[in-house]
Amino acid sequence: MMPAAPRDVPDAAPARTSEELDPATGVSIVVCVLNEERHVADAVRHALTQDHLGPLELVVALGPSRDRTDAIVGELATIDPRIRTVRNPDPRGATPAGLNAAVAQSRYPVIVRIDGHALLPPHYVRTAVETMRRTGADNVGGIMAAEGVTPFEQAVARAMTSRLGVGNASFHTGGEEGPADTVYLGVFRRAAIARVGGYDEAFLRAQDWEMNLRIRRTGGLVWFQPALRVSYRPRSRVRDLGRQYFHYGRWRRVVMRRHEGTATPRYLAPPLALVGVAAGTVLALLGVWPAAVLPGGYLVAVVAGSLVESRGLSPSAALRLPLALATMHLSWGAGFLTSPKRLAAVAPPAPPASASPPAPAAG
Repeated sequence: MMPAAPRDVPDAAPARTSEELDPATGVSIVVCVLNEERHVADAVRHALTQDHLGPLELVVALGPSRDRTDAIVGELATIDPRIRTVRNPDPRGATPAGLNAAVAQSRYPVIVRIDGHALLPPHYVRTAVETMRRTGADNVGGIMAAEGVTPFEQAVARAMTSRLGVGNASFHTGGEEGPADTVYLGVFRRAAIARVGGYDEAFLRAQDWEMNLRIRRTGGLVWFQPALRVSYRPRSRVRDLGRQYFHYGRWRRVVMRRHEGTATPRYLAPPLALVGVAAGTVLALLGVWPAAVLPGGYLVAVVAGSLVESRGLSPSAALRLPLALATMHLSWGAGFLTSPKRLAAVAPPAPPASASPPAPAAG
């Protein structure tokens, strides 16, 4: 089994080594699902409709879903023998525990991590393996291409792909191919996941960023490949979007506590904005009118930025863009500021993971 706790990583990275991959190497796609009856069938279909030359399998970690997710996956597995299931050992259905369980049951030297909302293009696996062979990278990933259906989803999608919404993160906004701190989802060498001990199960959010940090600190290369665009369905309600970004901020602060030197202006901007808006509002209500420039200035900046970013959106979606941006910024900031220290508790160390996959089953 993949260990529940990550391997300790040194401050100085050792020399990186890379194992040559065959273009037709076997690939294991892993996904952790919970209450995904709306999207899971499409995610599975896109994952297995690949033009990769080698064998594919899909290992699905099933959480304690309250909808028909398990039944849908079970029906798909009876039709396609490449689909296998494993029970997520975390009673909450937490993502890192499910991914570790799926990786432990997978068979091939390349691991493709997706989620229940991800719609892979047909060339995704082939392009990732080619990039991994060319660069020697331990993890290759691309762009989280948010695409909405309703006007609010379209507004959120635009916010999630703009610098005003998410800063300069290349996996959101695009850019040139090259080394990166992190990427969306990821296509990994199995040996790299084993080297760092898998996903840290203490991280209920930010687990991808945190594991990529450990891969880099042990001499691995994380590579951004913009040709890998994965369609993503954003949250459809303000409440759900706020909860999502609240937890992003909360767990990003845990990363900063656990790993020194990972604080950047991009991650500090939302909490500073929230402090300014809140303090300015309170002071203005107490009669210190000049303080109103803080919330007023933020509102003007968001509305003005929305006017620039909304080009090409429908009027209905454009009107919702300031709400989406403010929800993302302020919820992220609130999560960061209220993140309790207990979230950074470290689990007991586990034995090293083996880099050798289980032997493929006959046939």
